[in-house]
Amino acid sequence: MKKILLTALVVTSFLSAISVGEIPKEVTIEAEDGGLLNNEAWSSTMLKEKVFVLFYVDPDEKDTNNALSEALKKRGYDFNQYGTVAIINLAATWLPNFAIKSSLKSKQEEYPNTTYVKDKTKYLVKEWELTDDSSDILVFNKKGALIYQFAGELPPEEIDKVLKLIDKNI
Repeated sequence: MKKILLTALVVTSFLSAISVGEIPKEVTIEAEDGGLLNNEAWSSTMLKEKVFVLFYVDPDEKDTNNALSEALKKRGYDFNQYGTVAIINLAATWLPNFAIKSSLKSKQEEYPNTTYVKDKTKYLVKEWELTDDSSDILVFNKKGALIYQFAGELPPEEIDKVLKLIDKNI
């Protein structure tokens, strides 16, 4: 009996993790969990029909992958085929929300085509098993399948890899 229960727990944990090559389970961040800056719900179902780069970021790590952000901006991708989403892990910081909102406003001005989402409860850490207190980079193809994942600061060769993946999938 213990063996069956342990196997079920292991299988269940793998089912909730996000895996390269697969479309992750659908998640919606809303209400007390967070949502868009205008307080509407955000759903992972929007990660289709374009190539999307998703940044899942602890506010204390907000500058960790600026080199990727700048490389993407410099590349000048067509926003009809490409998009970016920045999900801010508000529960991973001691910073007050008003300070983060101010920072998000300036980021929104710098990157006006990025969709910004607040995650107040580490929802994606739990649901997709993303790295907490870090900067996660995820790239999705037009079908919504994950084609790249990295946690931490991307080295230059990984930035090149991300750009090539986007080029290939656009």
